Amino acid sequence: MHSSAANGLKIVIVGGFGVGKTTMVRSVSDIRPLNTEETMTRAGEGVDDLSGVRGKTTTTIAFDFGRISLNDRTVLYLFGAPGQERFWFLWDRLFSGTLGAVVLVDTRRLEDSWYAIDRLEAHGTPFIVARNDFGGPRHTTEQVREALDLPADIPLVDCDARSRESSRDVLIALVHHLYALSTESTESTTHHAPETSS
Repeated sequence: MHSSAANGLKIVIVGGFGVGKTTMVRSVSDIRPLNTEETMTRAGEGVDDLSGVRGKTTTTIAFDFGRISLNDRTVLYLFGAPGQERFWFLWDRLFSGTLGAVVLVDTRRLEDSWYAIDRLEAHGTPFIVARNDFGGPRHTTEQVREALDLPADIPLVDCDARSRESSRDVLIALVHHLYALSTESTESTTHHAPETSS
């Protein structure tokens, strides 16, 4: 592999409980992913909101970690954040050093995504939104964007977190978004640079 540390980008995948963050890391990682999933027990009843995810039997209690090489020069280090509210205190630490994030959403439970978006905006972390296909009612892009109050400049893409190709496309969309933002920033700095007298 020709990648160097300078080409490594830390990416965080966030979202509500049971939206597919662990699944996405597993499907796309080049290495066997590290995960901290544990079997859900009765102790979590009344604490975790299981509405909409009744069939879920495991939960991430710290974070998932994976790695994917997009090309010879770009390596993404993936961190999947835990979705339950009781583990949200870990997010601020995960966001440290993060260049960008994917907010994974389930359109049946869009309200579960609001906290993730709020935290990323508070940290000033660039992100895109990916709606995971759970086979539920279809909503238009405009409806989802309006429900999440997403500005027009934040990409909204569809995905199937179980598919390596689909998950990879999401990460590529994020990298393109980060590149566009860095280009805009560079151009803005160039245009506003003070003139120096010779």
